[in-house]
Amino acid sequence: MFTGIIEDIGKVEHIKKSSGSWSIDIETSLGDIREGDSISVNGACLTVKKIKGRILSFDISTETLKVSNLKFLNKGDFVNLERALKVGDRLGGHLVQGHVDCTGIIRTFYKDGDHWKLKVLIPHHFKKFVVYKGSIAIDGISLTVNGIKGSIIEINIVPYTYENTILKYRKANDVVNIEFDLIGKYVLSYVK
Repeated sequence: MFTGIIEDIGKVEHIKKSSGSWSIDIETSLGDIREGDSISVNGACLTVKKIKGRILSFDISTETLKVSNLKFLNKGDFVNLERALKVGDRLGGHLVQGHVDCTGIIRTFYKDGDHWKLKVLIPHHFKKFVVYKGSIAIDGISLTVNGIKGSIIEINIVPYTYENTILKYRKANDVVNIEFDLIGKYVLSYVK
């Protein structure tokens, strides 16, 4: 379980692609990590298989590759990183599982005063999980939905979030990972 509060921007150092799964090495400044720990990488929960200095190694399953933007990563790319929530930690964002539901496409991303406006197109059949002023995780970042127009969600990005996540590298037509609010998904499942 995660909070969607990004702790570090990691850098992809190596990717090995094979038919069954991929392995990826990411450089980070995060400490207090052991082999077997869960780390959110752009919102996808991955297990640390090896640590060598500042390099964390992970395997990426075919399911994760299928539903996430991790399949588009290249050496030198930056990724959002968050360690798993510990019991007793503050929940600064919202409950994020690290189970990517789908990807979305950035339609527009522009500066508006001191903040930024982000508009993301999501697959039409996922609209039912989006709630005005509800929580959503984009590339693992806990954000608030400020508008919904058809299949486009609108989000306001504050300067701190922009500067301390990979959003500062994002632009129109980039593919982002989406995880819809856990509570909303359970409520919708219950009322069906």
